[in-house]
Formats: sequence, structure tokens, C-alpha cells
Amino acid sequence: MLSRGSILAVSVALATLCGSQGASAQGVFTLTSPSFKDGERLAVKNAGNNKSNPNCVGENISPALSWANPPEGTKSYALLMFDPEGRPPGGVSHWVAYGIPVSVTGFAEGEVSKPSDKYVGGTSLMKLSNYFGPCTPPGPIHHYTFTLMATDLEPTALAPGLTRDEAIKALDGHVKQATGLIGTFSKP
Repeated sequence: MLSRGSILAVSVALATLCGSQGASAQGVFTLTSPSFKDGERLAVKNAGNNKSNPNCVGENISPALSWANPPEGTKSYALLMFDPEGRPPGGVSHWVAYGIPVSVTGFAEGEVSKPSDKYVGGTSLMKLSNYFGPCTPPGPIHHYTFTLMATDLEPTALAPGLTRDEAIKALDGHVKQATGLIGTFSKP
């Protein structure tokens, strides 16, 4: 199992590979949630809802997310939700969103549980373009990383349907700065 420090290091490495730069003149680029604090457990309602999978015990209600202080020159955002401990050794991509206009500063609770016109939907492991919550098997807790990247790309620059790996490759050299948040979950 990866430690919280290892997971954060992976997120920072991802941002570095994509061209992360220093803090903006307005302050530190941050991603926060009123639904959970960094490093704390996501609510059961945020877990996935798939009746054919007994590990999906929730309502698939996406947590509220908000961000502030993007670096100068930001044109759009990309947001990835990933479980590095899911399906070893590759992890599980729960949500791939990009082309989020710079005018958007967050998502309300439940807003991205279905496709939205506020972002271009990629393709998660479950073949969805919207949020799909944790379906953690019995055992140790899993860490769900929410990585938000400020990019220099226009919101329409990338085609819909990119996987996490394809999005990371397409964003290479276009990320101005990244920030993240980690939620945990284990089957109750």
C-alpha cells in the first residue's frame, strides 16, 4: 500500500512532468472541498453506486470542489481523480475532466455526478465521462487523489474521450501549475 506521502509525491511528480511552475502573483493555487478535508475520509454518499458491484456502497454523489489563485495566463483547467491502490499495479482512474473554462472556480456537490457542460469529459476506467466514486474492496483504505492542473490550453483544445494517460500526454508542456487534494475511503 502506498503511504500518503508517496501518493502526494506521485501527484507532485505528475505536475512536474507536465511543466509545473511557481505560485501565482495572487497567492497559492489551491484546491479545497467543503465535503472533506485533505487526507480525510470521503462520505459514503460519495462512493460509487453500481448494483452489480457489492463494493459500490454509495450514491455516487460527487463532492463539492473549489479552487482559487490560478497562475497568470491560465486558460483552462484539467481535473483527474485517481486511486493508485486500485487494481494493482495500474490504479483506477475515476474521473478525467479537462477543458474546464478559467471562469469556473469549482463544482457544487453532485454537479459532476453526471456529464456537465462545464468541462470536456474524458474516459475513466469505467468508460464514463463523469465522476464515479470509490468502490473500495474490503481491506485497507484507498487514497483518492484529486489533481487540478491550470493549463495554457483553450477549453476546446482537446477532444472528448481521452483516457487519463492520454490526457496526461496531451497536457505535457501545457500545465502552468497543479494542486491536489486526497480523500480516503474503505468499505464500511
